[in-house]
Amino acid sequence: MSAKKHVVVLHGGWSAEREVSLASGKACAEALERAGFRVSRLDPSRRVAEELTALAPDVVFNALHGSWGEDGCVQGILETLELPYTHSGVLASALAMNKSRARTLFENAGIPVAEGVVVSRAEAARRHVIQPPYVVKPNQGGSSVGVHIVTEDDELPPAALTSADWAYGEDVLVEAFVAGRELTCAVMGETALGIIDIVPAAGFYDYTAKYAPGGSKHILPAELKPNIYLRIQKLSLEAHRSLGCRGVSRTDFRYDDRPGGTGELACLEVNTQPGMTQTSLVPELAAHAGYTFEELVRWMIEDASCGR
Repeated sequence: MSAKKHVVVLHGGWSAEREVSLASGKACAEALERAGFRVSRLDPSRRVAEELTALAPDVVFNALHGSWGEDGCVQGILETLELPYTHSGVLASALAMNKSRARTLFENAGIPVAEGVVVSRAEAARRHVIQPPYVVKPNQGGSSVGVHIVTEDDELPPAALTSADWAYGEDVLVEAFVAGRELTCAVMGETALGIIDIVPAAGFYDYTAKYAPGGSKHILPAELKPNIYLRIQKLSLEAHRSLGCRGVSRTDFRYDDRPGGTGELACLEVNTQPGMTQTSLVPELAAHAGYTFEELVRWMIEDASCGR
């Protein structure tokens, strides 16, 4: 019975996305308690294997975001400990977190991506490696941390790339900027959910737009032509499958449907550990499909396994 099942919620960690993870973990732990599970919360240290062994959970709900928690590392520990866990497994997590590897798989699957190249941070700081406008983003990471948009008016690459405080790895993806709309679609198991049109209050969909109150407006369902709506759902499921994802994922797109625009649709990335607060995109999409937040996290626990 679920009332007897002991769930450890992993949240926090030490990535650049720690604060987001703490918020996701808090929301999920509270929802799991409301759903009748026995819940322990763990903000892991590097002795996480010992910490998990001491807690002896039946299932681990992985609410970690960013490096180590989302890139296959903690998934490998959970596999070694033979603890069933939520979300994607070792390989899918590692592939999705590495944007250049994921892009290769997307292209092989016929999923459209923007023109792009992976270069060292030093190279990206020296010159425009592709024609502006373009986006510079860490090759590994999420939550839009370390992301910069370079416009046609920018004579030089972003100064932040040379900062001693840069903490996002030495490889960056430089990708052509696709104007237009920011769209996202979640996959739950083998089902593509709805599509949200994300309208930032200002600028682009950066960390502030994602997490600050009033940072963006979500239009659900996105107002798209039916064939485009279905295509994005199909591409989201194909992206999920091409990486070998399990459980819940979320795929982000840019779509230029401006009057006189290019009509380009580009897949940006797949999030294998998407935000899970009650106001996050995946719970919003699940609610639109008829799942309460408690039902969503219960489904994720029931879906949990090893060998993912």
